[in-house]
Amino acid sequence: MDSSTTGKEEQLREQLWARPGAAMSIIVIGLAALLFIMALGIAVGAVSIPLRTVYQALFSFHPDNTNHQIIWDLRFPRVLAGALVGAAFAASGSIMQGVTRNPLADPGLLGINAGAAFALAICFAYLPQLPFNSIILVCFAGAGLGVLLVFGLGRFSKGGLTPVRLALAGAAVSILLTSLSQGIALMNDVAQDLDFWIAGGVAGTQWSQLALTAPWIGAGLIASLLLSRYISILSLGEDVALGLGLRTGLIKLAAVAVVMVLAGASVAMVGTIGFIGLVVPHVARFLVGKDYRWIIPTSAVLGSLLMVGADIAARLVKPPEETPAAAMIALIGVPYFLYLIQKEVRD
Repeated sequence: MDSSTTGKEEQLREQLWARPGAAMSIIVIGLAALLFIMALGIAVGAVSIPLRTVYQALFSFHPDNTNHQIIWDLRFPRVLAGALVGAAFAASGSIMQGVTRNPLADPGLLGINAGAAFALAICFAYLPQLPFNSIILVCFAGAGLGVLLVFGLGRFSKGGLTPVRLALAGAAVSILLTSLSQGIALMNDVAQDLDFWIAGGVAGTQWSQLALTAPWIGAGLIASLLLSRYISILSLGEDVALGLGLRTGLIKLAAVAVVMVLAGASVAMVGTIGFIGLVVPHVARFLVGKDYRWIIPTSAVLGSLLMVGADIAARLVKPPEETPAAAMIALIGVPYFLYLIQKEVRD
């Protein structure tokens, strides 16, 4: 083997330091904790249900039992949706931060969620009979519109897209698309329907929605794992990636497509929930190192835990009424976002 190639590989390993043992422990323990917190999420609500009854409903369902009906028809799809979209938002945030080398990258902050919500507003107002599987595809297109607008604005920025400029462009595009969504909704008397998605939450998720969105999210998560090695290399910089023979344009295009699928399907099912994709990848990176082969799966598990936990907390704030889960996550996300902005300005 050529000595220069060997040297590059050693340098790459040094820069992409990781803690695989810690990552595996977090993933395994996190999945066990996720099963428990999902069971807790099924038990908690306006009607408290013992965990024993939850177990019985899952493994020996009786259709005449009211608690069993509540569990299967309302709460089980709800916690499954929370776990799926939490993983999807966290994984998409990890991908974006790795590809753009921007610590502020997040589907919610870069206009992707707002673009998908804008697409939903158009569906509610002008295509009310559109089936849910078609709505998902329209949300993908809306997410793509958000990406194009943000990076289109970035092309006119003097000095390129710094992390702060990218965040500002994302905020501007998000405000624009959200305002257009609200305007369309008010003009067509569908504001109440849209507000449910804008608020963000897993309440009311149905099995039919899960059946259509779960395959998209599952495919997106698998694709993110397949791309993880290349995203690790891209995170070191364009010059390093090109020097190692990586086709950076193709990888970036594939990464954006995966993010659009993950974010678009999630927004179609539960609405615009921000900050999971911002906060969770930073926590994962701190715990497992800089290798995205470990950051992405760790982020997915931690994102699921955060989303299901936030949904449980939202039910307990003012029972029997529910606070939007997105608001609970924002209590963590907004302060952390301000901290990152301040850090970037200082640097």
